[in-house]
Amino acid sequence: MSRHTPSEIHDATRAANRQLEREMDAVENAFIERGRAGYRPTMLALFLGAFSTFVLLYCVQPIMPILSDAFGIDAATSSLSLSVATGMLAIGLLVTGPISDAVGRKPIMTIALLSASACTLLAAVMPNWTGILIMRALAGLSLSGLCAVAMTYLNEEIHPRYVGLSMGLYISGNSIGGMSGRLISGVMVDWVPWRWTLGIIGIVALIAAILFMRWLPPSRHFTPRPLNWRSVFSGFSVHFRDRGLPWLFAEAFLLMGGFVTLYNYIAYRLLAEPYQVSQTLVGLLSIAYLSGTYSSAWAGSLADRLGRQRIFWLFIVMMLVGLAITLLEPISLILIGILIFTFGFFAAHSLASGWVGQRASQAKGQASSLYLFSYYLGSSVAGTLGGAFWFWGGWNGVSLFIAVLLLVALAIGALHLRRLA
Repeated sequence: MSRHTPSEIHDATRAANRQLEREMDAVENAFIERGRAGYRPTMLALFLGAFSTFVLLYCVQPIMPILSDAFGIDAATSSLSLSVATGMLAIGLLVTGPISDAVGRKPIMTIALLSASACTLLAAVMPNWTGILIMRALAGLSLSGLCAVAMTYLNEEIHPRYVGLSMGLYISGNSIGGMSGRLISGVMVDWVPWRWTLGIIGIVALIAAILFMRWLPPSRHFTPRPLNWRSVFSGFSVHFRDRGLPWLFAEAFLLMGGFVTLYNYIAYRLLAEPYQVSQTLVGLLSIAYLSGTYSSAWAGSLADRLGRQRIFWLFIVMMLVGLAITLLEPISLILIGILIFTFGFFAAHSLASGWVGQRASQAKGQASSLYLFSYYLGSSVAGTLGGAFWFWGGWNGVSLFIAVLLLVALAIGALHLRRLA
């Protein structure tokens, strides 16, 4: 019977410990993959973050006509309740993205959700229009912390094989959140005052923020970058020198501008003659977002197989078809047009946002920030300009404005982005 010396036992133990440490490091640093432990809670947390963001951002959209009556303001002024939030969100994205590159992803996203929920609760008790706009602006600024970071977190932590699908699932949280914010507020204001509506939405978002904080794993592949504003501007210039990224930023502005304009002013059309629908039905229009929940995940999976450049422009064509159908008189056809328009928008947005993460070779947080800056700037600028077209030509004027935005987006997608590798 052989005996091992203490030295041999010690060496064997050290070798076993080193092997165990290597295995533990491999597990700790592994990408999150679909079908393995950690993927489901990660995607559920990000889904809740996206859900809360868009509930808080768009809950005022269906009640804009009510705000017009409550404060004696016109449609364009009422639209500022959304535009100031998206405008401040856009500005915040230029700051929170670089900050997340320095201090980490999860802390920034958690603070963002908690702060935005608090601002929404405060907006519900503000006595005047100015106070409401200030709280909406602060809520939008807070939400920039999640919007700037979530896509970067996905690109860093999810296995590259599943980024397209995972990005689609995250975007589906956007669509469900936007739908729920509109649906809750649009239906509730027929039963309770609009201030109670905002308060309830703030509480729901606060609960979602707490769950997000508990379920999202810390970053494993995050590498801190010193917060140097010179390097920040240098990173921005790198992205604008890329052959594809500036065009994707332009697409974000154009597509989101058209999308928000449609939903901002369709309520005014349906509440007026000859339709005179209830506020509840206006809120129910957001059910069309369910088509976006499917299309964003489906388009991401399709792009993983066929390539984004081959299919991206087709979804812009779909948006134009849906817009054309809304010009018809029967309300059933208007609803079908909104459904097709929404399906195409979320598919195109899913493809473009994932495309940015893949093309950016460095400072990915800044690339995501620039994309979303353009995205929400389009919402703020076009969403307010649409009010002038409503005043000028009613729904025909608004549709003309949206069509111009989409035709420019189609030209970029079909003539330039389609040629990218």
